[in-house]
Amino acid sequence: MPETVNQAYIFVPMMVVILLTFLAFIRMGAGRGAAMKAGQDPNYYKAYTGDPEPEATIIAVRHYGNMFEMPTVFYAACLTAFVLSAVSFWTVLFAWGYVAGRLVQSAVHLTYNNPGHRGMAFVLSVLFLLAMWVTLAMAVCAQL
Repeated sequence: MPETVNQAYIFVPMMVVILLTFLAFIRMGAGRGAAMKAGQDPNYYKAYTGDPEPEATIIAVRHYGNMFEMPTVFYAACLTAFVLSAVSFWTVLFAWGYVAGRLVQSAVHLTYNNPGHRGMAFVLSVLFLLAMWVTLAMAVCAQL
């Protein structure tokens, strides 16, 4: 098992993903505000029926929703590593790999939105997350 590092290091990549979530929220709010200003029926937001939001706003809303899917597994990994004192060079490296993939995925999604490019970034981030969990599983087994 690799030597552990400062356990608090695991929170730095975690805070980057949290910051990304808040930025996605701001982007979604700005998109919805712009849609309303451009004439989006405010009644749409009561039951999400009627004329749909503009495509750019739908993308921003979907992106914000994505921040509560796989990132929750990332947060669980970071917290697990911290609680078990299992923060190592590898867990931090895999955490930053996940963050890098997530940042690329977000950049693609909110700009030119090519599904192939976005999907590749997603798969890369998931592989880093999987590697992080395998490392944590080994740390758990070592403590049994």
